[in-house]
Amino acid sequence: MCGRFAITLPNDAMAQLFAAQPANDLPDTPNYNICPTNAVHSVLAGEHGRRLISMRWGFLPHWYKSASDRPLLINARAETLAQKPAFAEACRVRRCLIPATGYYEWTKDPAGKRLPWYFQRSDQAPIAFAGIWQDWGEDPLRTCAIVTTATNNSLGHLHHRLPLMLEPRDWPLWLGEGGKGAATLMQPAPEGQHQFHRVSTKVNSNRAEGCDLIEPFDPASELEADPGDETAQAEQEPRLL
Repeated sequence: MCGRFAITLPNDAMAQLFAAQPANDLPDTPNYNICPTNAVHSVLAGEHGRRLISMRWGFLPHWYKSASDRPLLINARAETLAQKPAFAEACRVRRCLIPATGYYEWTKDPAGKRLPWYFQRSDQAPIAFAGIWQDWGEDPLRTCAIVTTATNNSLGHLHHRLPLMLEPRDWPLWLGEGGKGAATLMQPAPEGQHQFHRVSTKVNSNRAEGCDLIEPFDPASELEADPGDETAQAEQEPRLL
């Protein structure tokens, strides 16, 4: 699953990258520790072209009574996307791109301590996660989830799921600009698409900030101060459907 990510591109650079008209209320960048329920950047296709807008990360099905209802749907499995009542309509007609620079996953050491890793594209290009979105409530709140797939051979030792990262040539198809067939894009990442490194356990706190969160960390070089493992609590709540 993808439970945290980072974005460092300025808003105007994102708008240029995706050839999208930017909204006036976009989240601030850079942000090195984007957490569930935070506002995130999203790219939508429309009658008058693409738009870069803000959405809440945490998909809210129409039957939820409040924005705090559970489970918190931050990810959606590609394999069952079209069958799940929460996502079935969105996967057909409400797909989006969610820009990122990199994202975090966690492993555990023999003592059970959670160890964070930072993932990027191997070519250092910006990431475009495949997403789905839903308007919720009488005063519509636009919400989204990131689509995930099974892992590939090279990353399976770190995590069993990966966020779906789309190539620029595939953006029109996912956004519905290129006709039908978006389901064909929901495949495990090709070998070599990712690079990754260990980072400090500072990012285990959802309150952590700063560019040092994504810097490589050598666990043999010094002892890490444990800020309190808030990631464990954060990942008990979101569900992957």
